[in-house]
Amino acid sequence: MEENKDIKPTKVDYKAVFKEIRKRRKLYYKTLPIAFVISSLFILSIPRYYTSETKLAPETEKSPTSKLGTLASTFGMNLNDMSTSDAITPLLYPDLMEDNGFITNMFKFKVVNKDSTLSTTYYDYIKNHQKMAWWDYISESIAQLFKSDEDGVESKNFDPYRLSKIDGGIAKYISNNVTISTDKKTGVITITVKDQDPVICKTIADSVKNRLQTFITLYRTNKARIDYNYYLNLTEKAKAEYDKACKIYGQYGDTNTDLVLSSYRVKMEDLENDMQLKYTTYTTLNKQLETAKAKIQENTPAFITLKGAQVPILPTGPKRMVFVLIMLFLTFLGTTTYIMREIVK
Repeated sequence: MEENKDIKPTKVDYKAVFKEIRKRRKLYYKTLPIAFVISSLFILSIPRYYTSETKLAPETEKSPTSKLGTLASTFGMNLNDMSTSDAITPLLYPDLMEDNGFITNMFKFKVVNKDSTLSTTYYDYIKNHQKMAWWDYISESIAQLFKSDEDGVESKNFDPYRLSKIDGGIAKYISNNVTISTDKKTGVITITVKDQDPVICKTIADSVKNRLQTFITLYRTNKARIDYNYYLNLTEKAKAEYDKACKIYGQYGDTNTDLVLSSYRVKMEDLENDMQLKYTTYTTLNKQLETAKAKIQENTPAFITLKGAQVPILPTGPKRMVFVLIMLFLTFLGTTTYIMREIVK
């Protein structure tokens, strides 16, 4: 068998290729304008949206490793998160946007649009006042023909964990447009909201921040509030028993003022001892009640807003010019590839 010794690579005559492309340039005059018109109609049909962001840092629990926190942070570690006694750490706060109970709480947020022509709830705004692309209007109209009556958020039997199809879609829309993230090193919580109206975008960012602060505060003070309510109940009962003992002691003394019998003195001493015992119990429980009340304040975290939500001036997307330019480039590339294949043939 003979071996091919010197196989020379095929040379491409770029000059001839460009000459052939130039001959068929009329094809570009057809494809590029068509691509421009179609891409423009497509991207202009998609409503623009805005983004607003706010950042806050909640107070964390003191831990024995707090002195090593600065050193550990240089290695990308957060010892406070590892040593905290909280069942829900700041790293789990983003998971709240997966809980229907937390999301449906946003349904009642009050919103006002940029022009102040609309004042309603966030639920009604998403359901009835959202802009859509023309193809979405068509699919929505078709869906309306087959839609059955369902209990919505206004139903008396509303259950956040058993949502209707409509409410479930709105909850999913919110979870896709409202995000909560936590920096693993610093513990800073970032809330980002995307919406079609810039003012509503900022309003929801502030509302979610307040809702998250309330959630964190209730969680941190939950045990202390349970203790406080427990001691409050005991203290009220002890106070009622002490008042009752005082009344019995006073009435018995007034009724038997002139008696000097030993049985009378013994009875008075018993009533007085019982009254003193109930007073001691009442004062002890009252001190524990005050301690529990102070514990609530101690466990209430302080929040620092590092970045307040702003009303965005420019829309975040869609990037219309970028999209059209990309489509024109792809069309040019596709047309060139088609011409090259014709030349090869």
